[in-house]
Amino acid sequence: MLAHGHDLLVRALREELARARDAGRGGGGVPEAESIVRGAALRVEALQRPALRRVFNLTGTVLHTNLGRAPLPEEAIAAMATAARHPVALELDLATGGRGERDELVRGLLCELTGAPACTVVNNNAAAVLLLIHALARRREVVVSRGELVEIGGSFRIPDIVRESGAKLVEVGTTNRTHARDYEQALGPRTALLLRVHASNYSIEGFTAAVPDAELARIAHAQGVPFVVDLGSGSLVDLSRWGLPREPTPRDALEAGADLVTFSGDKLLGGPQAGFLAGRADLLERIRKDPLRRALRTGKLTLAALDAVLRLYRDPERLAQRLATLRLLTRPRDAIEAAARRCAPGLETALSGWPLRLALEEMASQIGSGSRPIDRLPSFGIVLRPQGRRTGVLQELAARLRALPVPVLGSVRAGALRLDLRCLGENEEAAFLAQLGALAGGPPS
Repeated sequence: MLAHGHDLLVRALREELARARDAGRGGGGVPEAESIVRGAALRVEALQRPALRRVFNLTGTVLHTNLGRAPLPEEAIAAMATAARHPVALELDLATGGRGERDELVRGLLCELTGAPACTVVNNNAAAVLLLIHALARRREVVVSRGELVEIGGSFRIPDIVRESGAKLVEVGTTNRTHARDYEQALGPRTALLLRVHASNYSIEGFTAAVPDAELARIAHAQGVPFVVDLGSGSLVDLSRWGLPREPTPRDALEAGADLVTFSGDKLLGGPQAGFLAGRADLLERIRKDPLRRALRTGKLTLAALDAVLRLYRDPERLAQRLATLRLLTRPRDAIEAAARRCAPGLETALSGWPLRLALEEMASQIGSGSRPIDRLPSFGIVLRPQGRRTGVLQELAARLRALPVPVLGSVRAGALRLDLRCLGENEEAAFLAQLGALAGGPPS
């Protein structure tokens, strides 16, 4: 315990002694000195445990917002370590020795991969939308379809972003159908932007209508108004080449006539949390001059990771092997089943004292983080169901799994605890199984 420092050790011992005194006053007897030392050691361990802890994601959601979304490739991790360990030329032009611009670190790559004449980066996509409206539409109007007034995580809504940016929201059309004439009638002298918000975290089916990007661009440009597309979890490449659902790309939007496009870095792109703005150079220059931009800028660790991730996209033939997110999304169902069959015996042994039945079953993973909400990926996993009517045992087991040294997160639904093994790498299986002994003995009686 001395390795943790004198002050922390004294604090833990005092707290444990206070607990022992309270137990004695309550008639519980005075603990032995050895018990007090053990208790203090546990307190020190708990106090020194990192707040941000690694977990095993067996929820079936690959890009899980609550679990940090995209895992980074090794190239990005190495780049971040270098930037953290050493001085780096963050805002220094090494050619001239003068002050540089941090955006230049990734601007060239972003323009190359999106086809945009200019780009900039901020700390997330909501910030990108906030900044562009603040810079281009403050005290003016932003036209959006009612069917695109989405709410993202944490009850953060497009109407809120527009209002906080200092602009007035003008809603057009209906929830399920918006026509070209709705936009044409809404545009006027106070209009600053025509905004399309990609429906990435929900789906409207049935009697629907939406105006294509190219037609929206024509309508906006006829009135001299910029057309902006918020792609949300936008991907830089056509994912259908790997058998995944196709998502619109920034290049698609720009080629259709969008003046600006915004998208995230930590979702389908597979990088760190960031938000990108790409498009017309004159609009990006106005955005870069906005005072709000400095408050939303990214740090050196994010830029280092982004640079490394974006470089992987120059080699699309090996992207599915090198980009961690794409590797998980394209993991073959048979490989996941093989992992489940390797792990099931160890889990069954650890749970021998629990009133549960274990089964291996087909599952359907989801991409997550607002990406293609109705599409599912064929997967496989372990399902635990209670014997008899002891349904409370599922919550007890879920809590015990979360309390393991590396917490295990599954999902409890439809009367079962489900462990989808899509995101459990083969090199992680031993660590996963090694800690399951803590579950032995079953739940409290």
